Amino acid sequence: MPAFYILYSNNLDGFYIGATNDKITERLRRHNSKHKGFTGKTSDWEVVYFENFDKKEDAFMREKEVKSWKNRKKIEQLIQSKNV
Repeated sequence: MPAFYILYSNNLDGFYIGATNDKITERLRRHNSKHKGFTGKTSDWEVVYFENFDKKEDAFMREKEVKSWKNRKKIEQLIQSKNV
């Protein structure tokens, strides 16, 4: 099932925003493995937010939308809204 997700790393005190066609657990496992790229810098990523979609295009559009915010506070508010 396509999904949009936000990961958080305590070590980096940062977020990673992504979308996938894979299961989120599998995608998280790959993010936490040693590899080149932004998420390969640390292995403490955790899923703090996700939304499932019926079509992959919708998940990737949501990823693009949230990335365009470029605003940590707005991302944190989105995460809080889901966890309330």
